[in-house]
Amino acid sequence: MENKAVVNRIIPFSNVDGPGNRLAIFFQGCNIRCVYCHNPETINHCINCGECVIKCPTKAIKNIDGKVNFEEKVCAECDQCIRTCRFNSSPRTTLYSAQELYNIIDEYKLFIRGITVSGGEPTLRADFITELFKMVRPLGLTCFVDTNGFFDKDEIAELIKVTDKFMVDIKAVDKIQSLCETKLKNNIENLKYLLSMDKVYEVRTVLIEDYMDIENTVTTVANILKDYPEVIYKLIRVHAAGLSDAEKDKIKAKIPSEAYVRQLAEKVKDIGVKNIELII
Repeated sequence: MENKAVVNRIIPFSNVDGPGNRLAIFFQGCNIRCVYCHNPETINHCINCGECVIKCPTKAIKNIDGKVNFEEKVCAECDQCIRTCRFNSSPRTTLYSAQELYNIIDEYKLFIRGITVSGGEPTLRADFITELFKMVRPLGLTCFVDTNGFFDKDEIAELIKVTDKFMVDIKAVDKIQSLCETKLKNNIENLKYLLSMDKVYEVRTVLIEDYMDIENTVTTVANILKDYPEVIYKLIRVHAAGLSDAEKDKIKAKIPSEAYVRQLAEKVKDIGVKNIELII
């Protein structure tokens, strides 16, 4: 049987998913659930409950033989289906083979520097993405993986080999379960491993009060990155834009001040990190 993967979205031209103009592929499925998640519809796979079908104003979503079917050309992108879904999923997904994705990438190859796979958590489909990267690299494009760092490095060894750089989102080094609803704790270990292989382009930390120990996380990461001056450390002040009302209520009192984020950046600089970016 042909190897296929569920893709939530493809952005042909992105300048926030690595260096230069890049084609970004967002895979469905994630192994954590962050309290501030801005694309929760990518967490789970559709269970074909059909609740979104009757809510679709353009009939882009239909129930065919008990399975939810999505017709992209009819979709108005009103997001009613996503708001309806109670299971952190989306019917607006497409099943692709690596060859089908390669064909799309090939159409844009003259206008992009590379591709970035994201999600969800793309390392959950390491086998598929490894196959895709092996096809794409001969085009002269760089291949990046955007990950939360919670993976088994031995299980994705082949993917690491064919990946040019990783973009690692270090959620926290403590309170991980309260922040991300997971007992996984190997993100720092995996970051160190990827750094030792010269496989990291940037590290990000989203800053939110109470759900994480901001000082401990930031200083821990900074002390690791001080020996890797080429790696970007991006500090991101959590924001509520785009979240549901329930999600906004969880974080609205937990947003750190701009002044505090700038103070953190100075502390990171004093530790010895050379490449710091703020998103506040």
